[in-house]
Amino acid sequence: MTRVLVVEDDPQLVRALVINLRARRYGVDAAPDGATALRLAAARRPDVVLLDLGLPDMDGVDVIRSLRGWTRAPVIVLSARQASGEKVAALDAGADDYVTKPFSMDELLARLRAAVRRTEDAPAAPERVLVRTPHFSIDLAAKKVSRDGRDVRLTPTEWQLLEILVTNPGRLITQRHLLREVWGVTQADKTNYLRVYMAQLRRKLENDPAHPRYLITEPGMGYRFEG
Repeated sequence: MTRVLVVEDDPQLVRALVINLRARRYGVDAAPDGATALRLAAARRPDVVLLDLGLPDMDGVDVIRSLRGWTRAPVIVLSARQASGEKVAALDAGADDYVTKPFSMDELLARLRAAVRRTEDAPAAPERVLVRTPHFSIDLAAKKVSRDGRDVRLTPTEWQLLEILVTNPGRLITQRHLLREVWGVTQADKTNYLRVYMAQLRRKLENDPAHPRYLITEPGMGYRFEG
């Protein structure tokens, strides 16, 4: 049974989530604040965390940081905060997805299923060695990319970006994180760099670069790789 930890201080929303999740055979624990959430997470070891950012005792971003100190369980943020800066802060702290309130239960459950699938599909090894799609393949060990049986030449910067994305399949990687990892802390606001290099990667790998299938943009937030 997949175990879900719901961290939310709105009793009506907690009730709705618990009823819907248990009806679909999820095990559910609920916490009304951050301190309780962290205690329950340590004791119950949830497979997925649904987390409100506006908690009465601490900010949800701090809860994410604490969780990321010891668990890789997916964290899906549920929040009324719609500013892109708030979303980026949560994602940079380690959240896997962000759902803005109000949301439909069907959408949330679909995102929950996707998070569980990504966890179940993850290999036991520290990282995937070979990533295959119907149109190209990536050998992470050899640092080689091939498309239609031919090697694709990537610059070192293009390779770094691609490697970060494909080793986190399905996960939104923020612009700030990519810039910091590839160009360094001092270039963390140079989003034009990302646009240029992502466009180059799409031209080399996507069948239709204008409508990418694999290298997806989340406007104002970042990018994700969908294998």
